[in-house]
Amino acid sequence: MKRKKPLDLADKAASLRSAEGAASERDPPALSGRAAGASCISCWGRRRDKEPNQGVRRVQVPLGQGPGSSEKGAPRSGARSIQPSRLFLSCGCGRGAARGVLRRGAAGRPDPPRRVSPDLPSGASLRTHMAAGAVAGIMEHTVMYPVDSVKTRMQSLQPDPKAQYRSVYEALKKIILTEGIWRPLRGINVTMLGAGPAHAMYFACYEKLKKTLSETIQHGGNSHLANGVAGSVATLLHDAVMNPAEVVKQRMQMFNSPYKSVLACVRTVQKTEGFGAFYRSYTTQLTMNVPFQAIHFITYEFMQEQINPRREYNPRSHIVSGAVAGAVAAAATTPLDVCKTLLNTQENTALSSVNISGHLSGMVNAFKTVYRLGGIPGYFKGVQARVIYQMPSTAIAWSVYEFFKYFLTKHKLEKRAAF
Repeated sequence: MKRKKPLDLADKAASLRSAEGAASERDPPALSGRAAGASCISCWGRRRDKEPNQGVRRVQVPLGQGPGSSEKGAPRSGARSIQPSRLFLSCGCGRGAARGVLRRGAAGRPDPPRRVSPDLPSGASLRTHMAAGAVAGIMEHTVMYPVDSVKTRMQSLQPDPKAQYRSVYEALKKIILTEGIWRPLRGINVTMLGAGPAHAMYFACYEKLKKTLSETIQHGGNSHLANGVAGSVATLLHDAVMNPAEVVKQRMQMFNSPYKSVLACVRTVQKTEGFGAFYRSYTTQLTMNVPFQAIHFITYEFMQEQINPRREYNPRSHIVSGAVAGAVAAAATTPLDVCKTLLNTQENTALSSVNISGHLSGMVNAFKTVYRLGGIPGYFKGVQARVIYQMPSTAIAWSVYEFFKYFLTKHKLEKRAAF
């Protein structure tokens, strides 16, 4: 078959201009295939902010050249040549390129860029991380709060005979029938008040440190060491805000709690034990939460590598990864949680049985007391309730956080591209 004579440069340019039309250069082109990714939309937004070197640029590619073609103009095997009516779009930041057919709207203007795959935003702002983290934290603690109340009671070392439970279901049923339907929710308001700001700082600090340390340790790749260190440091900020709320919450959750309201509990503890009572378990909580969060984040990021390697917004992968991470971390740190609960609640019955007068303080003393009261099994009291609580709560936290991070960033980019 006789080979057609290739178009000269003038014909190619005219053909491209015909496909491109009279659209303004400030209007972003749309692609029929997979777009260049979130970076190109972001770069287009930066171009709209008068940074001309960072936008999506139109590169005129002669027939038979560009991706999938050889140097001589003939397409490589299995690849399509770029037709004169096609445009090769290159992201100014150098992160990606795409090829597609230019489409126009009713007014002859190109349609706005469309993303085919919902990639998770890698450049979300600090404000976005804080907003998404605050919502995730409140959802995590409120949805599973009744189970958390059961966990606190099951960790009691000398429980009242009326407050002895064999399972989470039995405990919830018994509490509702004997103490009222709202009893498992006592103290939820102070938890919500502390969870919002605590998780806002927590996720913002984690994302910032993870990115910085990953670039240093593994040149931008995913580093498990960076994930663990970032999670541990973020815990310092989280617990500084959350520890007083935990003290009040757990005292409200205990069987026959003498406090009528959150405010009454705060006033009584402040008056009888001093301000230091709100941070009596802080060192123990850090001792528990630093390894907990290190295990939690490392496991979550590892699971994401296995089931969501492209790091797209995938709710199922976030739920599964969060649940597995929460279960592993919760089971491993249950002994520390039992000690923390003892320091927070200061169980008079338990302390009196081992001739301890006054207030128990210090992680070492808590460990010794737990061993004297329950032996080795005492360190794992309430492990079932703790795992049942942490699995869905961390799954909720990660799924809500990733959704709001994706939603807020996408909304911001679309709003920027609209101008």
